[in-house]
Amino acid sequence: MAQKKILIICGEASGDLNAGFLAKAIKTIDPEISVSAVGGETLRRSGANVFYDIKELSVMGFFDVLKKLPRFFALKKLLLEKIKTEKFDLIILVDFSGFNLRFAKAVNRSIPIIYYVSPQVWASRSGRVKTIKEYISKMIVLFKFEEDFYKKKSVNVDFARHPLLDIVKPAMGKNEFLAQLNLETDKKVIALLPGSRKSEIKNILPVMLKTAKIILKNMDARFVIAKSPQVDLPVYQNLIDKSGIEVNIAEGKTYDCLNVCDLALVTSGTATLETAIMEKPFLIVYKMNLLNYLLYRPQVKIPFIGIVNIIAGRKIISEFIQFKATPQNIANESLRILNNPAELETIKNNLSQLKLSLGSPGASTRAAKIVIDFLK
Repeated sequence: MAQKKILIICGEASGDLNAGFLAKAIKTIDPEISVSAVGGETLRRSGANVFYDIKELSVMGFFDVLKKLPRFFALKKLLLEKIKTEKFDLIILVDFSGFNLRFAKAVNRSIPIIYYVSPQVWASRSGRVKTIKEYISKMIVLFKFEEDFYKKKSVNVDFARHPLLDIVKPAMGKNEFLAQLNLETDKKVIALLPGSRKSEIKNILPVMLKTAKIILKNMDARFVIAKSPQVDLPVYQNLIDKSGIEVNIAEGKTYDCLNVCDLALVTSGTATLETAIMEKPFLIVYKMNLLNYLLYRPQVKIPFIGIVNIIAGRKIISEFIQFKATPQNIANESLRILNNPAELETIKNNLSQLKLSLGSPGASTRAAKIVIDFLK
């Protein structure tokens, strides 16, 4: 039998993480399957042939997309040429919906397409469901409510559960990591997770650092930034230098940062779910370019932005979005939680229940089996 060939396309760090573990599971079940990819380090480590690196692809908002349009057009052209020459048996799209759904249209059913990690069509731009029905052969989703949503829309869907249940684990003990950062074990530690895109970090990290400054006036605490490998160190260092406060930076050690913290300030996105799985109290912070916000906010049809609150169906974590994302607001809530043991316990219990609702580990293997069965 001829070797099966898969093309995986993602565009952001979170997509690379999920795609990498999926590719690894596929190769574990059937080492003969060839995987080529648009991706990053996790996909590369999985054994995929990453022929286009995603480092410069991630964008936030309409105007970021406009700036990078030539790059997206060039990538689309490259991929369409590649599928002609490589003769892939299957394309797997991972999140990154602005590009991926347009690419699916361009492929126009000439190759079967599986979409892994659904676009948030249940939150905004529900018209994209029509595109999914027409051009996507199968959806593999991470949440039960997504499966229910797509079944109601008569879309071919499988529920694999969430791969983060397998991935989210600290690499070292709490005291060992604190010693590595030269931090005292008896001080409060606050983790700052300002996102994985350069534009996010430039918008959100200054707010987090000003928040840290206010907290330091009221509490002796230490701050650790979980640095994204996708963003260069000077982007962080320049903002820290301007803030005038001492902050530790740990690269590629998000789960170790969360493991040692008493509270985290987390940019809305995948990191909020990672923090929830670690059962660490946190606040959701999000701020974007004002014009982007004014363009996108009317399209959001649900009351919460944080995936943890969406899954819970109620607010279990406070959200500080755009105009509410002021250093004083965030600092006030941080101090209220840190000084209230009962509140800390309530948040941890809510996160524990949410983690249970995500189902059992093994999502990447389940998704890989769905892919391989589809190939057969």
